[in-house]
This record gives sequence, C-alpha cells and structure tokens, in this order.
Amino acid sequence: MKKVLFIAVSLVAATALSAGFLSCSKKSSAKKVSLTVWESLDGPDEFIRQAGDAYTATHPNVEINFVNVELGDAAGQIALDGPGGVGPDLFAAPHDKLGELVNGGHVLPTANAETVKKNVIASCSKALTYNGVMYGYPVSAETYALFYNRAYISDNDVPKTWEALGKWATDFNKVNKGKYGFVMDVGNAYYTIVFTTGKGNRLFGPNGDDETQTNINSETSVNGMKFFQSMRSSLNVPAADLNTAVCDAAFQAGNAAMHITGPWNIKNFSDAGLDFGVAPLPALPGDTNPSASFSGTRAMFVSAYSNHSEEAADFAQFLLTPEMQQLRFKLTKGAMPAIDTKVDSPYMGGFLKQLEYAFPMPSIPKMASYWEAMNNASKNIWNGADVKTELDACNAAILN
Repeated sequence: MKKVLFIAVSLVAATALSAGFLSCSKKSSAKKVSLTVWESLDGPDEFIRQAGDAYTATHPNVEINFVNVELGDAAGQIALDGPGGVGPDLFAAPHDKLGELVNGGHVLPTANAETVKKNVIASCSKALTYNGVMYGYPVSAETYALFYNRAYISDNDVPKTWEALGKWATDFNKVNKGKYGFVMDVGNAYYTIVFTTGKGNRLFGPNGDDETQTNINSETSVNGMKFFQSMRSSLNVPAADLNTAVCDAAFQAGNAAMHITGPWNIKNFSDAGLDFGVAPLPALPGDTNPSASFSGTRAMFVSAYSNHSEEAADFAQFLLTPEMQQLRFKLTKGAMPAIDTKVDSPYMGGFLKQLEYAFPMPSIPKMASYWEAMNNASKNIWNGADVKTELDACNAAILN
C-alpha cells in the first residue's frame, strides 16, 4: 500500500514557504521579460514548461523559454555562453559544481537567502553554501539506497550489513545460474565512496572544504576499500562489465536481486513491472548504522550574465512552492522534493532513512579532480590492485 510521506521539516515551515514565496510571485509589471531556462530532458523539461505556464498566469509580462542543456553539461556551457551574451537567465546544475561556478563568476547569490534556507531541507541549503554565502535554489534532493526485488528477497530479509549482503549474494548465486544476488557500478566513485566513510571519515574533511587533504587514502579509507575488494567473491565480474547501464539493465530485467541506485530509476523499474522495495544501505564492518552516502542537491542558478536576474530569482523561488515541488515530483516520477511537502510514493521511506546518514558531495574546485581519480582507483581495486597504492595515487591526482 502506498504511503504518504513528509520531507524532513515541519508542515508549519511548508505553509510559511508557500505564503512567503507566493506573495513575492504575485508581483507583476508592464515590462515584457523573456527568461531562458536551461534544463534536462525526461521530466525536468516538462516541469519547466508547466511551471512556466503557471508563473506566467500570474506574471503575464514574463515569458519562460525552456532550452535543453543537460545537467552535467551546464557548468561548462555557462562558461562559454554566458560571457558571450547567449546564455540562460536560469540554469540547472548539481551542487558539486558550486565552487567551480562561484570561482568562475558565473552565478549570483541566492535572493532572500535566509527565507530559502529556513524552508528547504537543511542538507540542501548546506550543499549550496560556499564560503558562507548561499547560491542557487534547490529544486530536488537525492541520494542512493539499496533496491531489492521482492521476487527474490522479502522486506524482512534485506541485509542490514555489507557482510550479510555478501553472504546472501554468494548463496543466491550458487542456486540461480545466470543471475546475481547483488550488482552495483563498482567503478563509479559516486557509489564507492560509501566504503571510505566509516568512523566519520569524510572526503575533504568533516565540512567537505579542506583542500589540503582528501582523507581518501586514510587508514579508514584503506580498510574500507579492502573490504570493498573482498566483495568481489560475491560478484565475480570485472569492473568493465559492471558499469551503471549494465547494472541498471540487470536489475530491470529481473536478473539481479539487489542493486545500489537512486530515485531516478523508480520509473524505469516500475514500468518494467518489478515488485521492488528500497532500503537504506547496509552498515560497514564494525558499525550498525547505514553506511554514509553522498547526497546531492539539484539547483537552479541565476546566471551572473542575466539581464533579468531579479525576475529569474523570483521564478526560481516560485519553483520551491509546495504546488510546484509536488508537480516536479509527479513529472519526474520520483525526484525527491527539496522542501516539506506530501508525496505519494511507497519508495521514499528508504531514501529518507538513507538521507539521515548521507553527506553533501563537496563543492570545492578540487572536487572536479576527484571523479576520474577515484573512478580509476575503484576499478583497479575491484580488479585486484593493491589498495593503498591505488588510494595514494588517487590522493595525489586530486591534490596536484
């Protein structure tokens, strides 16, 4: 049965958010303004179109124009198009690009920042704060969790520790030829970071802003990645054959019992007719809490090159009203709202529980060097390379 869940803060805050933002969104003038908004396809595009129509209904002088620039491309594209005067007024980007965007002079600080901070999920406002200043408007929060296929495993039998998961997967593999008890993209640093997060160990320090050390080759990280490497006995497949597309397809086809992924796959797995659940990640050895994952914040940023920054900021705040956040959840088929609002989904409970143990991806500029370095280290470690050697090389690549 579907459950109606609430996102993280009080209903009072949501009411205040609606009242505060809707009061500012009723402003209108005779000046004709055309706002260009960059967003991705497959849900976010339709959200911008429908939200734009709703905004224009109360702001007849403002026209919203959607342009497709994918989330991962926006930070690089704004650096090219913005200075040339052909960029957007508002664009979507992941929060880990924040340092790059701020240092490049590409984005403006959040308007009404204190109001926005007070009414969005705390992890989102933290993720969008750089050197004490908030930038952007969080439109969704995300992390990943453990998906499981109820055709193979019941809700009550989902492993609570990684050791238990490994044993369950090994036993499953023995009697289910051609299927896997567990899959994950073992060469993707977005996921493998969880094995380094024991004992409070965090990338770039507790606040994610220490550019002098990564902690990626600390004793805790080395021990955690040695355990990660030991998981190969439960999933004896080379890293090259365990990329995200392969793992998603395996779970979607019913060929894997468990999989680490995020809310973006809810629609795909539902459309495939799977009866699945979502649980927090298993605990690392020696711990009882779910292992800490990266949390991400998808934000709309006002371009520093916009000639209509005030109107762009007002539209961005409109996107944070409960009505618009509910619309976004519906159109994206499961993207978690960034505010407290009702969502009708049987899957959000697992993500919300995991979000309690997640931490924002660091947004300092050196984060740009993390991905390739840790991706390579993760692949090599999974394939049998010396863990300490790989993590030392990863640390050097990030800091140099």
